[in-house]
Amino acid sequence: MNKELPKAYNPAGAEDEIYNKQLEAKTFKARVNPGKKPYCIVIPPPNITGSLHMGHALNNTIQDILIRTKKMQGFEACWIPGTDHAGIATQIKVEKQIAEEDLTRYDLGREKFLERTWVWAVKYQNEIINQFRKLGISCDWDRLAFTLDEVRSGAVREAFVRLFEKGYIYKDKYIINWCIRCQTAISDLEVAYKENQGNLYYVKYPLVDEKGYITIATTRPETILADTAIAVNPEDEKYKKYIGKKVLVPIVKREIPIIADKDVDPSFGTGALKITPAHDFADYAIGTKHKLPMITVIDEEGNMNKDAGKYAGQDRFTCRENFTADLKDLGLLEKIEDYTNNIGYCQRCNTIVEPALSMQWFMKMDNLAAPAIKAVKEGKVRFIPDKYTKTYLYWMENIRPWCISRQLWWGHRIPVWECQECGELKAYREDPQKCSKCGSSRLIQDPDVLDTWFSSSLWPMSTLGWPKETPDLNYFYPTNVLSTARDIIFLWVARMIMMGIEFKGEAPFSDVYVHATILNAEGKRMSKSLGTGIDPLEIIQKYGADATRFGLMLDTEQGQDIWFSENKIELSRNFANKIWNAARFTLGYVNQNENTVGAYHGMPLQNELNTADKWILSAVNNVKINIVNYIDEYDFARAAKSLYEFFWDDFCDWYIEISKTALFGDNVQEKEKTLKILLYVLKDFLKILHPFMPFLSQVLWENVFSADENILFTGYPKAEEKYINPEAEKKINYAREVIRNIRNIKSELKIEQKQHIDIEILCADKEKTDTLAELEYVILNIARVKNIKYLKSAAEKPKKALSARVDDVEIFVNLPKSVNLDQELAKLNKELDEMSKNLDNTHKKLHNESFISKAPEEVVEKERERYKQFEELKAKITERIAMITKMMG
Repeated sequence: MNKELPKAYNPAGAEDEIYNKQLEAKTFKARVNPGKKPYCIVIPPPNITGSLHMGHALNNTIQDILIRTKKMQGFEACWIPGTDHAGIATQIKVEKQIAEEDLTRYDLGREKFLERTWVWAVKYQNEIINQFRKLGISCDWDRLAFTLDEVRSGAVREAFVRLFEKGYIYKDKYIINWCIRCQTAISDLEVAYKENQGNLYYVKYPLVDEKGYITIATTRPETILADTAIAVNPEDEKYKKYIGKKVLVPIVKREIPIIADKDVDPSFGTGALKITPAHDFADYAIGTKHKLPMITVIDEEGNMNKDAGKYAGQDRFTCRENFTADLKDLGLLEKIEDYTNNIGYCQRCNTIVEPALSMQWFMKMDNLAAPAIKAVKEGKVRFIPDKYTKTYLYWMENIRPWCISRQLWWGHRIPVWECQECGELKAYREDPQKCSKCGSSRLIQDPDVLDTWFSSSLWPMSTLGWPKETPDLNYFYPTNVLSTARDIIFLWVARMIMMGIEFKGEAPFSDVYVHATILNAEGKRMSKSLGTGIDPLEIIQKYGADATRFGLMLDTEQGQDIWFSENKIELSRNFANKIWNAARFTLGYVNQNENTVGAYHGMPLQNELNTADKWILSAVNNVKINIVNYIDEYDFARAAKSLYEFFWDDFCDWYIEISKTALFGDNVQEKEKTLKILLYVLKDFLKILHPFMPFLSQVLWENVFSADENILFTGYPKAEEKYINPEAEKKINYAREVIRNIRNIKSELKIEQKQHIDIEILCADKEKTDTLAELEYVILNIARVKNIKYLKSAAEKPKKALSARVDDVEIFVNLPKSVNLDQELAKLNKELDEMSKNLDNTHKKLHNESFISKAPEEVVEKERERYKQFEELKAKITERIAMITKMMG
């Protein structure tokens, strides 16, 4: 006998037990196996800045589905886990932590601060791993990596030295983005631009040696103190006569030239542009071109320095107010206008970024970018959805030098030493004892650390042992797919492709799947550092890991953002319960017949199958094909919806209901045949469900099919062509449409669905009539019909009956005496009026140019769909009104 399943599935009681058992058994271990084809994914390493959010749950569920599917298909599937040290973000967190003790990192010193940061790193890496495991992800945990561990640090150092020796890495003074809160340079990609309602200040610059002024417009008047020129467009007629002359910088009275440059936009402000090369990126480009002096007046703290004269020591924004007031007193402030512009903020701490001239380490990107562009154009790397290909290529084809140094303590220390005797700057693989050029021992290591993205750009290689040519590297590299978010295509994806080609000669992966972004209830991007995330552990605790995973997949349409709500998670929990109940129902009938599941091994002969049997076998085999195709296309939403619709609708609501005729009956052979089919469908369904719901599928596998077997190693079920039967599908689908219409008529007539009724059918098509006759037992059983009368001609149509049409078939249900036609007609007319109003309002909205131009495309599309639905509903109501009017008259 088989043991009985409990009445309800309890994920909380099963998930930890299953996962721990699989960890002990090294279920997810991947090895170099020449007899199998490799399939490898490296996890996008989450930052150790706190716990994970639902975006991580989404991405890791996607990767887990891919890995489990490939493992079941016979690949040697390897999923490498790890975390990122996240230089700036982690240092901010630890600095906030020690600030609660009234300490700064400078109070602790570099060594003690790093000790505290390592404690943080270990704590949050363990927390992240625990969250991953609660989600059920099948990583090879023996391969756990950290971007700052010994192996990865060795890879970073080797990569840096090789690039330094090729002349790709160099030190130079250049304008960069400076965060006054984080006290470090940050890359262009780490600057978030926000719309700002500010001011445009019109300031007069007195001409030298003649009367008059040149007026400029600026949003940052405090930087006037560092101006070294005014630039005008050479084609601008109103300024041609001033080119070559000089003006006085207001208040500081420094003489600066008026220069001509074609990059000046004549339409901005007055058409004359103040040039402050040390405090503006565009100005820096013009200043470099014209070899202008570069004056810095804002220091690293965001305060005015000694070169700002009487404003020295003032905060940059306080200086703006005071400087503007002084300009007004001197009559040099012409006017102030409201002005909307975009201001850059540090993504990590949300502080306004200051463009600053700074000595930094840079990497030349042109030579690295060219082969990475070629790889994508030739299809060696593809982006899914394809729209991100253009995004990638645009940035790569306009790439600039990468500022790789950060003024932090947490991170990979730049392996460059400067000799205090001869000034030699050199990168070393091992810490040097003496200068390689002059032999002096007076060496000082550069205090900066590398940008976090430098280490993570090596991730697909370093996790497999690079720079050593390990068996793992030779077998698993290049990996197969990277699943990631769109906001790090440049920060991470592009850089991995460049580094992979540079050091291994080929891109690190063939597919880049850019998954949806999950937004919280307020529509904000989920972020640990910004505190806008939702803890997946809370959702898992409430609904279970399987429901959380499946609900996320139902929502993840390609290229569309997800506004997270628990609706799809709750629906998925109900789906898990439905699967449990279907398995319990099937197992209950096996036990009722005092057999084991094994007694129903094998399948009936084809000639023993009725149309419903053929249909469900065809449907489940089509699902096997479709799910594999959807997963290969990274269309996880369609895969999840197909699983849901097949099992809930086709299998449970239709086939199981149909099967009850045989299971309740006395025909032993029919019972045996039906149970074989039920078990066949359930068995294969659990296998294709497993990558999506690993815990539920394992529990049911152990309780129904094999107590000591891991479903992950049972093989992915292949579609059996012999069972695919379009004719049976066509017949059952036709019968289902007839049944749906019978149910609709019952609803309209206020007849309970469980009540048996008589119906009449008129059909001139013999083939359809034969189909209905063949499936009459299905219609009688599912639609709760007592008798079916087939009419021979239209003359036999009942006069007082509600009808529906399915192709050439008319279905009639006589009106019960309780139905009041006058009331029904009044109700329908009221519904018609309401639907006409809805149509009219929607029509006006869709023809409103303001709405069409301003509303997001998805909102407009939703309105179009509503309009179409209203039209269809109106047509049905109109048809019903005509029918009832005819019956009344």
